[in-house]
Amino acid sequence: MAAINRRGLLIGAGAAVVAAGGAGTFVWRREAGSMADYDAYAAELRSGLPTNPDLTELVRHATLAANGHNTQPWRFRVSDTRIDILPDWERRTPVVDPDDHHLFVSLGCAAENLAIAARAGGRSCESLQPADGAALAFSLAPSRPIDDPLFPAIARRQSSRTLYDGRPVPPAELDLLAKAAEEEGVALVLLTERSRIDAVRDLIVSGNDIQMRDPAFMAELKQWLRFSAWSAMTTGDGLFAPASGNPLMPDAIGRIAFDLFVTAKGESAKAARQVDSSAGLAVFVGDAADPEHWMKVGRACQRFALQATVLGLRLAFLNQPVEVASLRPQLAALVGMPDKRPDLVLRFGYGPTLPYSPRRPVSATLA
Repeated sequence: MAAINRRGLLIGAGAAVVAAGGAGTFVWRREAGSMADYDAYAAELRSGLPTNPDLTELVRHATLAANGHNTQPWRFRVSDTRIDILPDWERRTPVVDPDDHHLFVSLGCAAENLAIAARAGGRSCESLQPADGAALAFSLAPSRPIDDPLFPAIARRQSSRTLYDGRPVPPAELDLLAKAAEEEGVALVLLTERSRIDAVRDLIVSGNDIQMRDPAFMAELKQWLRFSAWSAMTTGDGLFAPASGNPLMPDAIGRIAFDLFVTAKGESAKAARQVDSSAGLAVFVGDAADPEHWMKVGRACQRFALQATVLGLRLAFLNQPVEVASLRPQLAALVGMPDKRPDLVLRFGYGPTLPYSPRRPVSATLA
């Protein structure tokens, strides 16, 4: 998501409320909704596993995984001993993700959450080879619960699109992050040297500028923006403004303010500041550019994110150099893999906790 310029939105939206007077304030509160109600909604989504959880409880934990634009592009087919994770083609983002790379990465992230939650809930979870190579499948059977330190982090993991404090991550913790992300067919490159971070930052800024000057990209992005608590809870998806450190407001006003005050120059400057405040960058690279490896990248990325959460780190995706095809070769060269296609870029560091993103009910995700 483009990081919305908070000051510009507040100025423009505030002017609208002042002009409308007291009635405008009442309408604002009614249309924007309540953060207290939203926080209660988010807490329920992230409640722990009950004793002897059924398979839909495991699916609920799977849906808390990272995913592109928070579209949640997955469907789950559940039987007594098996769960299949399938792509939901109606939730594609064809402008930013024309080959469905992010969609398949998202499936891999959900699969990792599912496997961790299943083992924590007292079920074995064995990968199967589905007939369709564009899906994932697991067989489940009763087993002894496994106490995995990554499991509690499933409910707490979030993408924190805000400034961090710049503190370095200790080498021992970097080693834990790298170990968590180990996956056959996937390479992780951790960048903590400022010169290398700066080089990738420049690609991020270039990609951000290209994307935000593309009307099709901006139109697709705006479809997934949720400015009010009401719309976030109703749809259960999308990019909720307060989850990026931006103000809560009625959706109609938010859309107008977005068009008036969000600019490519301002967002590129914000992206640069966010990178500069980070302790490092993580770049994931699959051995091949196909759905199988993209799902592997997702599984590795999700474990990385959960381990980071355990360590008290914040993360956020800055995938512009991956999404803009002309920039991928430069990123590949910077991470020492000129013959590969980079898959994901995350920044990490120490920073504040923000409101959580919405999620759809499990019933809406079942095939």
